[in-house]
Formats: sequence, structure tokens, C-alpha cells
Amino acid sequence: MLKGDLIALRTVRERDLDHLYDLMSDLESRGDHYPLGFQGESAFRTEFAESGFWGRDEGMLLMIDSADQIVGEIEFFPVAAYLRGYEISYRLFDEAHRGRGYTTEALKLLVGYLFGRKTVNRLQLNIHPDNAASKRVAENCGFALEGVMREVWFHGGRFHDLEVWSILRDEALA
Repeated sequence: MLKGDLIALRTVRERDLDHLYDLMSDLESRGDHYPLGFQGESAFRTEFAESGFWGRDEGMLLMIDSADQIVGEIEFFPVAAYLRGYEISYRLFDEAHRGRGYTTEALKLLVGYLFGRKTVNRLQLNIHPDNAASKRVAENCGFALEGVMREVWFHGGRFHDLEVWSILRDEALA
């Protein structure tokens, strides 16, 4: 478990599955900047049974508040097979948890963990240009805007740009 002042990050437990599946399947909580795809419940449970949503080069951790409630999730996964680095994604499940610093702390904890235990030099975030909250999280965690991937993400019936933000090992450890 990774512990911060506001939240803790921990792996998914079997007892979490029912509630977590409901949270992850709630399209309303995703807003305009998070993919709207569904995963079937049997595939969700099979993936948990096979990996516990944690592997050598990818994983999901739950954001747990001081009341031991699941408030969000944060993941890492390879950017591309030919690149040495990880992309990170994150999401809070309820609007009531936004603006409290949970995601910023979760990202800082995961960045510290990944650079401390993985042989990668780069972590990246892909952020919709209109997602001001996520840009603040990136900036507060030391990520730098690299550029824009034009019309790369299909969402809501049209293509959208995504900004690429990154942090290098020496920047995070400075």
C-alpha cells in the first residue's frame, strides 16, 4: 500500500469487485474526458482472477480515502511496445471527491513508486485540451506539456486532440 496524507493507493481485493464494477460502469461519472467503453462483468472478473489487475508492466490501484472508501482509481500501462515508458490514467468516481487533492496525491505516489521500482525514464499523461482539472494535476506533479496529438481520440461521435504531458526520472527525483 502506498500512503499519502489524503489517500492511500492499494491493489484491488476480491471483496471490492461488486462495488468497483458498478463504479467503473457508471458512464455519468466519467464526464466528457474519459473513454466511454464498457467491459463485461465476466471479462472484468476473469481479468481480476488472472492478474488481480496488477502485472509486471501494467496495473490498477484504488484510491482509498480516510474513511476506507474507494474514491477513484489510477493505472499505468506501456505507451507502445517499442517505447520504454508508461502512460498513466486516473479517475475519480464521484464529483464530490473532486478538488480535494486526491488525484494529485495519487499521481505523486504512483510516479514515486514507478521511478523507484521500474527501469523506465519517462511517464506520460494524455489529456483532453478542455480538461483543466487534469492539466492542473499534471502541472502540480511536475509534468511538462510536450505537444498535441491532433484528432487522435474518437469520443462522443467525433475525433478529439489530446495533449501529451510527461515527466522524466531526473525531473521527478530532483
